[in-house]
Amino acid sequence: MNDSSRPTLLLIDGFSMAFRAFFALPVENFATSTGVPTNAVYGFASMLATLMKEHAPTHAAVAFDLPGGTFRTERLPSYKGTRDATPPEFEPQVPLIREVLDALGVAAVDKERYEADDLLATYARLGREAGMRVLVVSGDRDTIQLVTEDVTLLYPRKGVSDLVRFTPDAVVEKYGVRSDQYPDLAALVGETSDNLPGVPGVGPKTAAKWIGVYGGLEGILDNAEDVPGKAGQSLRDHVDQVRLNRELNHLVTDLEVPLTVEDLEYRGADAVAVHQVCDALQFRTLRERLLPLVTSDSAEHVPEEPDEVEVVTDGALAAVTALSGPVSLHVEGRTGADADAWAIGVSTGDQAWGIDLTALSAAEETSLRAWLEDDAVAKTLHGAKDGWHALMARGIDLAGITGDTQVGAFLVNADQRGFDLASVLQRYLGVTATGGTAGDELDLGLDASAAHAAGSTAAHVGRLAAELDAEIERRGMTSLYREVEIPLIGVLARMEHAGIAVDRERLGERADGARARADLAAAQAYEAIGGEVNLGSPKQLQEVLFERLGMPKTKKIKTGYSTDASSLADLQAKSPHPFLEALLAHRDAAKLGQIIETLAQAVREDGRIHTTFSQVVASTGRLSSKDPNLQNIPIRTEEGHRIREAFVVGKGYETLVTADYSQIEMRIMAHLSGDEGLIEAFRAGEDLHRFVGARVFGVDPDDVTPEMRSKVKAMSYGLAYGLSSFGLARQLSVPVGEAQAMMDDYFARFGGVRDYLRTVVDQAREVGYTETILGRRRYIPDLTSTNRQRRDIAERVALNAPIQGSAADLIKKAMLGVDVALRDQGLASRQLLQVHDELVVEVAAGEQDAVETILTEQMHAAGDLSVPLDVNVGKGSDWRAAGH
Repeated sequence: MNDSSRPTLLLIDGFSMAFRAFFALPVENFATSTGVPTNAVYGFASMLATLMKEHAPTHAAVAFDLPGGTFRTERLPSYKGTRDATPPEFEPQVPLIREVLDALGVAAVDKERYEADDLLATYARLGREAGMRVLVVSGDRDTIQLVTEDVTLLYPRKGVSDLVRFTPDAVVEKYGVRSDQYPDLAALVGETSDNLPGVPGVGPKTAAKWIGVYGGLEGILDNAEDVPGKAGQSLRDHVDQVRLNRELNHLVTDLEVPLTVEDLEYRGADAVAVHQVCDALQFRTLRERLLPLVTSDSAEHVPEEPDEVEVVTDGALAAVTALSGPVSLHVEGRTGADADAWAIGVSTGDQAWGIDLTALSAAEETSLRAWLEDDAVAKTLHGAKDGWHALMARGIDLAGITGDTQVGAFLVNADQRGFDLASVLQRYLGVTATGGTAGDELDLGLDASAAHAAGSTAAHVGRLAAELDAEIERRGMTSLYREVEIPLIGVLARMEHAGIAVDRERLGERADGARARADLAAAQAYEAIGGEVNLGSPKQLQEVLFERLGMPKTKKIKTGYSTDASSLADLQAKSPHPFLEALLAHRDAAKLGQIIETLAQAVREDGRIHTTFSQVVASTGRLSSKDPNLQNIPIRTEEGHRIREAFVVGKGYETLVTADYSQIEMRIMAHLSGDEGLIEAFRAGEDLHRFVGARVFGVDPDDVTPEMRSKVKAMSYGLAYGLSSFGLARQLSVPVGEAQAMMDDYFARFGGVRDYLRTVVDQAREVGYTETILGRRRYIPDLTSTNRQRRDIAERVALNAPIQGSAADLIKKAMLGVDVALRDQGLASRQLLQVHDELVVEVAAGEQDAVETILTEQMHAAGDLSVPLDVNVGKGSDWRAAGH
């Protein structure tokens, strides 16, 4: 039978290949942002994707070893006893690999008292008997015995990507024996990895020669007295060991298996599950390699046929501009400094239109602009803010945005990754859009193809909106979506469009200062060791620190010992040295210089920086900033303050006014926990950390020292982030016992906080999510994970999410209130930035008092807490001067 017409059974030794993947990829380069190692998972999944693509198996299974002994260790307790201990970073990844397999629809099998190889052997036999072509993937040489004309072994030569094909002829060529004779050869030679010693003095060539002469191991042993030379005597001295080796290396082919061969039929991956597991493990590029394994049969959603798209021609535009909504839109174009829009798609669900914006007459442009700017026409887009910018480049101020499927997908599951249109459509509808999105660099040409693509994509967006709206409703976040997130889109779009003015000369001075400090620190570092080294080279730093200076070793990594920032900061705290002090100063100055350089490059022709705010990055719901990221400007250092001096009031405006919340997270903690002590402190207007310090240390408030206050402040905020006693000890540079005692004293006096921190995790574990004051949910499935590391991380997330998320919701409500109040009062002042908990407003002449009043009132009104919200307001000609 021709191989191409036969079913193909793919069998993989899970533990063997995962272990090879672990050592093929450096563990320090593969981990989630929360510290979960993923190198073995990544390597294994990458290998599997390649195998599935190249061999297109009709049936597939991955066999795993189970913890505990097997019949072989019962027979010989020392079997495999010399193997090194499993690296601690590897074990937690095995369950993750099984999660990936589940998402991909590949069966995972195991059996107590037997090894994965025995399952492979049994399934290979069953597949062969069923007329299948069988591929076995394993790094265990025992599986060579499975090779036949119907069974091919793919054996890893290097890592998990370079696989050697062992056919019957290849086995003979490599070892000089048939595959069924390989166990005889292995019994004579031994197997170091299994702790099975061979006959001393007998190598593979001698063993193969004997097998050729005597026909196999039994023939050799029957004629042992006739085998000549020292090797023959050595054989006679170790006959019992050889027989034991042969007994143990024989793979069992007649197991009672947990699944039949028919059960191993491969039906394709599940799109939603693939996205979920890739989101959890933060795999981006690998996601694209796994998604082709999704089939229409396995997709959770079967897409409808796209609407018939009418490309608008003469006279047809009237049908579009007569629509009263709701409609879904899609803008083909790009954003950024060269924003533009060249086509839009419109869909009602029953019909779709594509409009080439470059081909409209003046009258048509006017008609379309009026319709797009009509706030009464409800419009849903994906990435509505990007669409707004693209259309604004053509003078169209898009209005009536009532839905955004990008924001909606984020609300449904904020811990997913990839909220671009293609990912979300694939995740929820199982379809691939033919067009791009605003912001993509498309080369569609300004013709009907772009318009048609826009119309088709608009139809998909409409279906996606229906799907997500229902899910948002089911998860209880419709109010948050409709009343906070969607109205905020227009506010952010206008802020980005306005930008903030920059004094280029001041920014240049700050850059010069950072370079000078970096150069000075480098000179001091060289002086401390009597010569120059590359301060950016981990290898050279390792040589200086751990060999030349003999400093204590940091954490072990593949290339030696870590020289990252946290490791060197810990080293300097424990073992101060002038070189380390200068090195850290150099790094800080160099990093600051990079920040300043990025800011300088972002200044546009109008002399302003136009950062981009995103609602779909931070899982807590906080806004993020990029191109450039204004949130990475240090907020507590003199250097950071000096950078802020370069952000100034623009022409035509009088001053900058800033406003932020004081201790917002601790106030939310007091509200959520209901702790009477914290509530009392905030209501009385006392210094919170002095008040808490007095309670914790048992002294009068006046006797709380700055050191006591600092420790209590670190602990109070740390608790809101799930900080452990170990983490607190490290942060304060005190023994763990002292840190634990502080926490015990804290909880003894603030029992409401203790009870809240306990119950919030328990409740989240029970219902599967945490919730903010405004109902923002964060789903945390790892709270019930059997993986201890993932569960611990999930518990810290559960502690933090309601507090951080509530703070995010409050500042967003405040921004909405400020925006409405400014416009209702007809003021020309405008919001420019939201960074951390701070708002920055550019104030027009004569409007300062009104703006300050609006900021104070709206920020207070954003939340109804059991403690007062304290708002600080400042003004000045630059961002630093306006600080407080």
